[in-house]
Amino acid sequence: MSLQNTLIAILLSIGAVQGLVYGIRLLRKEERPKTANQLLACILFFLSYRLLIQVLRLFGLGHYDTWYYFMIDMGWINAPLLYFYVRAQVENNFKWKKKHLLHLIPFVLQVSISIFVRLQNLYWDGTKDSLSTMGYYGYAIWMNMPTNYVIASLLIVIYTTIALGLIKEKEEHTDPALKKWLTQMMRSFQIYFALVLGTLLVDFLLFEDAQFMSYFYFTQFFYFPFFIGMAGLIYWLGFSGYHKNFKNTSRKSLKEGEEAQLKRLAEKLHVAMQKEQLYKDPELSLNNLADKLEVKPYLLSRCFSHVLQLKFNDYINQLRAEQIKRLASLPENSKYTLLSLAYEAGFNSKSSFQRAVKKHLGISPKELRKSE
Repeated sequence: MSLQNTLIAILLSIGAVQGLVYGIRLLRKEERPKTANQLLACILFFLSYRLLIQVLRLFGLGHYDTWYYFMIDMGWINAPLLYFYVRAQVENNFKWKKKHLLHLIPFVLQVSISIFVRLQNLYWDGTKDSLSTMGYYGYAIWMNMPTNYVIASLLIVIYTTIALGLIKEKEEHTDPALKKWLTQMMRSFQIYFALVLGTLLVDFLLFEDAQFMSYFYFTQFFYFPFFIGMAGLIYWLGFSGYHKNFKNTSRKSLKEGEEAQLKRLAEKLHVAMQKEQLYKDPELSLNNLADKLEVKPYLLSRCFSHVLQLKFNDYINQLRAEQIKRLASLPENSKYTLLSLAYEAGFNSKSSFQRAVKKHLGISPKELRKSE
């Protein structure tokens, strides 16, 4: 192997190892949000896997040998993972749902096409006639052209753009430091892969023999720089992502004086709830509660997380459950149904009322009157 390829292999290996090490460390972290840690780890693993494929090829492995059938590109999954990483960071109650699986359709499609194309090598005898029309042109378009990388880059540009919009939408509920990190991360991927996409398209469209199937992407001058850039991106993402994630989620990350500030806010919150009974508003949200308290939503969110150690909904529903217990104990309220009292306490549905009573009072709604 030439000196140039040796240096490239070293650079790519450093990036890949960095991604694997920090991916494992993220999976072992106990701090919340765990889902975000897991998603970032998956991003690092998939990017590192792609670099390792290229390293093996530099050592002569993967060119139509046994390794060839295991080296399947899976880059189309990175775009949705980036988007869901942001969602897991900015949405307090983010949970996986079946509809989220729709975002994995490109990944499944990519793997399926890659397997189909590689299987053509079992039938190819060196002539075009040995393959079906779909097999031949599928192989040429998939393996000789930048099709795979064009789509992967386009998906990342699209998903990071959507993610940036989500960050802006949730900025009032997001810690400024976390917002800054997420924005930097999405911008880095968006800009880098926009440049990659532009380079690929310009090069391919201007190549004079492109329409005659003589274009061969893997000989282009920017092929290795593209992967070296990816290695640098992984290195930065792994190091910064791990430490910034820890800084923004650990209770020990509170700055000097911030804990006292949050405790004062908690006191202010308790007083407002007792005097004004703000929890009776069925439309109450973290955002408009912050407006009433005249504080930034992200500070109130941190107050719930670090001082009260409760989710916003749990805090409010606990107050509502205690209120309905008081209302149910009053003789003059015996003529009213429990559901009507629940609406007066701030609940907006029968199901939310029943869940809150069981969760926060440890009894069934019917037992509210029996307990008195």
